[in-house]
Amino acid sequence: MFEPSISHDDLQLLPLVRFTGRIHLAEDAARTDELVKRLEKSPVLGFDTETRPSFTKGRVNKVALLQLSTRHHAYLFRLCKMNMPPSLLALFSNPNILKIGVAIKNDMDTLRRKAKIQPQGFIDLQSMMKKFDITDMGLAKMAGIILGFRISKSQQLSNWENQELTEAQKRYAATDAWACHEIYRKLTAIPKV
Repeated sequence: MFEPSISHDDLQLLPLVRFTGRIHLAEDAARTDELVKRLEKSPVLGFDTETRPSFTKGRVNKVALLQLSTRHHAYLFRLCKMNMPPSLLALFSNPNILKIGVAIKNDMDTLRRKAKIQPQGFIDLQSMMKKFDITDMGLAKMAGIILGFRISKSQQLSNWENQELTEAQKRYAATDAWACHEIYRKLTAIPKV
């Protein structure tokens, strides 16, 4: 059904795709509460976080950005500009809304530096890969294998704590969460899952 892996060269031959839907940005608790009300209507959300890279050994920065995505809307929460709003904590602990990501344990570890989180309803795509005998566990390669396109990782090491996010950063962040959503959607449409 799917190839177990994809080489870097083969990945580069695939078309470059990015999220083209609407991006919503929240930098304070009031806007977050407004956006979470919309998210609560979605049974499945793509999930990711971004942290300002540290080039000092042993130093880990706090999470700067949280991304949640539906098929046509991406929601970016600038956690570097606010405390963790209770509405987001409630969304994280809601078992009826699935949050789909990659290497979720790492994201949870960084989020726990920000707030006390009781995660429920999270699904790590890496655990699903085993069912399909896929050995590549990174998001970019999963997108290549399962969705047939590549996503840009050019903004990965950018400064997520900038005063203003660039359009390229917003689109990159939205694409990562959206790709998680789309991979899950495609895999769960297969009767085997």
